[in-house]
Amino acid sequence: MSLPPLMPASGRFVSAVHHFPLRIYFEDTDLSGLVYHANYLRYMERARSDMLRLAGIDQRSEHEGGSGVYAVTDLSIRYRRPARLDDDLTVVSRVTEVRPTRCTIGQAVMRDAEELTDASITVAWLTPQGRPQRQPKAWTDIYTRLCQGDDLHP
Repeated sequence: MSLPPLMPASGRFVSAVHHFPLRIYFEDTDLSGLVYHANYLRYMERARSDMLRLAGIDQRSEHEGGSGVYAVTDLSIRYRRPARLDDDLTVVSRVTEVRPTRCTIGQAVMRDAEELTDASITVAWLTPQGRPQRQPKAWTDIYTRLCQGDDLHP
């Protein structure tokens, strides 16, 4: 019997908010049994990448075509409660600000209705030489719709 290939969990949009599921494994924890603080940033990065992919933003083709790359230019994060081994979590992401050369995404790591960590991440679109440049117009349009709360997948 042939099984269909497994697909990675990319999360899903609920209206304009992206929800990305994850589970905490032993490798995510430190000696205290709590999630190591830097791992929250990894979870948020994965969630942002999948959010953009699901929204129709193809970072890879732009990068491979030499158009540019995103770089984090500002980050603030608050740790409220720890996550532990075997916790089922959700990273909730929403676009909060759009500018011609950058956008800001608010993210929260949730355990059910409890907020464990929240962050605000600003990314700028850069030339291959590292200078800020305007994002592709189609992307700015997508970000604007998400920021306004529009459902991309009605």
